[in-house]
Amino acid sequence: MNSPFVPILVMMAVAMAMTIGGLGLSAIVGPKRYNRVKVSNYECGIEPTPRAPHAGRFQIKYYLVAMTFIIFDIEVVFMYPWAVGFSTVGVFGLVAMLSFIFLITVPYVYEWRRGGLDWI
Repeated sequence: MNSPFVPILVMMAVAMAMTIGGLGLSAIVGPKRYNRVKVSNYECGIEPTPRAPHAGRFQIKYYLVAMTFIIFDIEVVFMYPWAVGFSTVGVFGLVAMLSFIFLITVPYVYEWRRGGLDWI
């Protein structure tokens, strides 16, 4: 019973065993010195109080630029398989990828024109 899925299942089992083993080993061997600072939430170095020296919050433009980067990073990931199989997908694949690039470029141009990528 040689199934093509056996190597994948073995790899998943090994990954799960290593993950659970690493977490278990760190819980057993690791230091257990808890204090108020160690268990508090981490806020990127900014004090989570209204009296923080930098006003305590990031501007929304920071998050918009980060989300834009993630969207275009995912676009590149979708373009790799298309580029590898370009010779086999034919005209349909070309039209599909051009429409995909168009649908991603329109919001990018909109964001750029309204100033969402400015850091000021």
